[in-house]
This record gives sequence, structure tokens and C-alpha cells, in this order.
Amino acid sequence: MLLPKAMLLAPILLALWACAAPPAGPPQRLEGGAVIPIYLVAHDGHTGIAVPRAAIPAGEGPESREFPQAEYLEVGWGHRDYYYGRNQGLWGTLNAMLPSPSVLHVAGFRGSPADYFRASEVIELAVPADGFERLIGYIHAAYERAGTLPATALGPGLYGDSRFYPASQSFHLFRTCNVWVAQALRAAGLQFHDSLTMEGLMSQARRMYELRSQPGSLGHAVTSGVRFWESAGVRFPRATRLSSGQSAL
Repeated sequence: MLLPKAMLLAPILLALWACAAPPAGPPQRLEGGAVIPIYLVAHDGHTGIAVPRAAIPAGEGPESREFPQAEYLEVGWGHRDYYYGRNQGLWGTLNAMLPSPSVLHVAGFRGSPADYFRASEVIELAVPADGFERLIGYIHAAYERAGTLPATALGPGLYGDSRFYPASQSFHLFRTCNVWVAQALRAAGLQFHDSLTMEGLMSQARRMYELRSQPGSLGHAVTSGVRFWESAGVRFPRATRLSSGQSAL
């Protein structure tokens, strides 16, 4: 018996929708010392990472110079035709089953991430300087530069001061934007597991939040500026500061 077309396409549509929804919306000051804050931002099915622009090491991420007024840069990754080309029809959906070109979306903004992305869930993660450098190195390596520095933008982004850039990695059904973000967080030293969906990734971050005060946990988490958003009567931490040694379960 043949499965209905909708059932066959459902996992593909889920993966693509998760990487095509535009964010709703900005960060906080870099506090000196041992750790650097980064922000996990949840948009409708899609996740991105916001980092303080001033903390980016010299020589890494030359594209950041194209956002001179920004205090923070938020970076997302996804399927090139679907995310940038907006080819979201049946053929575009089916095409994403196989390894396909990808794209980076970079947005520059000022102010607090929790305030700028006020319609999104935002969780603050604290990483040491070397972890932050590894994270930036991961993002730096994701650009497809073709010998030019900085990479040549494909065109304007989805909101605010933002641009799309060609990316070097392949997108496919089991390597979604959320998997890419999980791998970026692991590069920074945070113990995230790959997740195809936004909720799978954000639930790990919430679990970190729940574990922050338990004795014997790996690393010490400090709550900083906790805000909450409500969905179906459930309240979640909106801006929580966590140390990179803590494990997400």
C-alpha cells in the first residue's frame, strides 16, 4: 500500500520549514573577564546564534566588518534555494532531500538580544574565550569565499541590516539548520546533541537551565537577566546564562 504524498513529504517539510522561517527579532553588553556571552535564538522552527561583534578575534569572520554599526551579529544557516531563493514549492522541497548548496544569513543589530528578538525565545550561554574562538572559527569556515575576503554577499537578508552569504557545507534532510547550530555550540565547548528540530535543540538548553543549581553538575551556571515567554500557558527562561562545562541531556 502506497503512503499518501503528505506523509512522505512531512519530514522534508519539517526540516525545511525549520530553516526558512524568518526570525522575529537583538543582544547585551560583553561583560569582561572569564566568559563571553553568546545567545541561542529560536524563531519559528529555526535557530540562530548571536555573538558580540567586538569579541570576534582579529582575522576571523571578515564579513563582520560589513556591519560596522552592529553590537551583535546573529548567524543562521540553511538550504540555499529554500532559505535564500524562497523556492518553497514541491520541487524545492524534494530537492532538499539530497545534498544541496547552503547559505548563511547574517544580521547585525544593536541592543539586547532578548529585547531585539522580543518575539522569540532567547537563551544566553556563557563560554570561555577559547571556546568563543572555536565557535567563531566554525562560523568562519562555513563561508564559501572563492578566494575573496570577505565573502561576496548573495543579496539582502530577511530583516533589518542583514545579508545572505554562500556557505561551503551541504544541506540535506539530516543536516538541518538546527544540526548546524548544535555543531557550532559543541565547537564552543557546550555539550549539545544534534537535533533536526528547533524544539529538540531548545529543550537541551532549557535542561541546562534546570540543572544549573543542582549540586555536582558539570560546571557552574549563573542566572543573568532571566526573562520568560509564555506559550500555551507554559513559561520558559528567555535569557539565561550558562557555563560551557554543563551538559545538555
